[in-house]
Amino acid sequence: MPQLQLPVFPVGTTAINTELAFEHREDQVVYFNGHLPVFTLTAQDLASFRFFTTQLIVNGTASQGEIVQAFGVPLTTVKRCCRLYRERGASAFFKPPARRQGHRLTPEKLAQAQALLEEGKTIPAISAQLGILTSTLHKAIDAGRLKQFKKKTLTSPTSRP
Repeated sequence: MPQLQLPVFPVGTTAINTELAFEHREDQVVYFNGHLPVFTLTAQDLASFRFFTTQLIVNGTASQGEIVQAFGVPLTTVKRCCRLYRERGASAFFKPPARRQGHRLTPEKLAQAQALLEEGKTIPAISAQLGILTSTLHKAIDAGRLKQFKKKTLTSPTSRP
């Protein structure tokens, strides 16, 4: 005959449901199943928090509503984390977000702009010719994706009096 576990949590914990609770100790957050600690993370570790609470939901140990109620996080964030876990797995929580690729300054336009810069054309002229904002070209130069060459000025020989 299975034995019923009473919901006995250590003093100072906040209940998530009848089986789970958490406690914030100094800089650590400790999760409990009954009186046994099951997971610990630092209070600033958002990725681990999202990962662990999502695992609780996906495994059926806690509901989305219980996580929202216990931690005060938006329901849409909880749903987004669950979808991320189901689609990409646990490692998705710990990867940096993918950088977006610009759609104006494509590799072809970058090559064209670099060729025009090497011809000595000005940024406003290149902007007008390629249909790209001057600020976009300046950002590419600042980021090192385009190289702007300094114009060489001819120095006149100094005349003697």
